[in-house]
This record gives sequence, C-alpha cells and structure tokens, in this order.
Amino acid sequence: MVAPLFFAENVTSLKSGSEFVLDGPEGKHAAVVRRMRAGESIQLTNGKGFRVIGTVSKVDGANLVVSVSETLTESLPKLQLTLVQALAKGDRDELAVQAATELGALTVIPWQATRSISRWEGPRAEKGQARWQTIATEAAKQSLRVWEPTVRSVVSTKELTKLAHEFDAVLVLDPTSKTALTSLSALGGRIAIVVGPEGGIDDHELKELESAGARRVHLGSGILRTSTAGLAAISYLVGSSGLWDSAE
Repeated sequence: MVAPLFFAENVTSLKSGSEFVLDGPEGKHAAVVRRMRAGESIQLTNGKGFRVIGTVSKVDGANLVVSVSETLTESLPKLQLTLVQALAKGDRDELAVQAATELGALTVIPWQATRSISRWEGPRAEKGQARWQTIATEAAKQSLRVWEPTVRSVVSTKELTKLAHEFDAVLVLDPTSKTALTSLSALGGRIAIVVGPEGGIDDHELKELESAGARRVHLGSGILRTSTAGLAAISYLVGSSGLWDSAE
C-alpha cells in the first residue's frame, strides 16, 4: 500500500531518526478521518518539493507522531503546466481543476470568459478561489505530489493576455484551429493551457489571445467538454514529455 501524503510546515530540518508531530487540520485528517495507526507508513511535504518518508509511531487524539526514515528534495518538473480554466456551470470547472492537478498542473488560473455562465463577482470571487485551492491541494495530496499547486485570482480576458509573457508557450484549445496539438514540436518549460467555457471561446477573445502570442490548437475532430478538454491536452503533453516513462 502506498503511504498517504500530508502537508506540513517546518519539515525541512528533519532527517533520518527525527520525530515530528503532525497536528492541526492535517493531523486531525490523518488520525480521525484516515484512522492511521502506529506502524503505518506516512509521507509529509512542505508543498515546495521536500518529501519526508516515515512511520506513525504514536497516535495522540487528533495528532500523530511521525518517526522519519528518509527525506528527499524534488526539483520542479521540466514541464511546468498551468491550467487556465474558464468558469463553467455546475461542477464542471471544479472537476477540471481536480483532475488537472492530479495530472501535474502546478498552477490554475480561473478565467471569467465572455461566454462563462458562472460569474465570480465581489465576495464570490474570493470564495471561488478558496474553493478551487482546496480542491487542488487535496488532489495533489491524493496523487502524492510534493509541489502544492497554486490557484490564482480570477482574471478577465484582458488580464489574461497580460499574463502571456510569463509562459514559454500559451496554447488555446480551439476546435476550429487548423493546428493539431500533436503536430507541435516537443514543448518544455512553462506551458499554459487555455480552456474555454461551455459555449466556446468568443472570436474577439481568440484574436486578443493570439495578439498576445498564444497559439490556437485542436484536439482532433471531436469537441470535448470544458471539464475534459484541458485534461486531454495535459495528458498528451505529460506523456509526450517523457514524465510518465519513470516512476522516480
């Protein structure tokens, strides 16, 4: 059984033979929700690439005492993916955030697209961002990733175009594009995948994004939902980059 992962601060000073008390919400989740017991394997991370491998030596109410057996420092992956997800109705955008994080996305940017039915305005914007952050963090834990994903503030199309310079490539998923994602040469570095809402990306938004340096690409003859299009693109990029070739 693979040892579950929990986020914890102040673990970078730990080494083999050290002990660490996992308390707070993560300790409660491990002890009360997961019902971990003494002798079971466990992993900890600070969310910044540092992994602690150990064993639960004691359970004290909502806290765990972890005996450390090994520590590792993991670099950022060579492919640093950002999902720019248009707001969508229901939980479709949340499903996209969850799965994209499990697949390796390091950053998520909520996008208030012209055709987005859902609107994040006022207090709802802060609440929505917090909700997505929780989803992303939990997904990272589930997939044992030691780099905690970041969910940024919601952006308009104009604001999104201003962020284009942060990336080595910005790929807009557009079924009307004549360029297939699979036709692009090997991509690396900071890549943003832009996914539109249920009604698609408005023509003026496509033009604005292209003017900012983004490239429109398609995923074949079919049209995927907003909840799955980004996942298909991310899966292809991760697989073709060789990140799935090794479990290390």
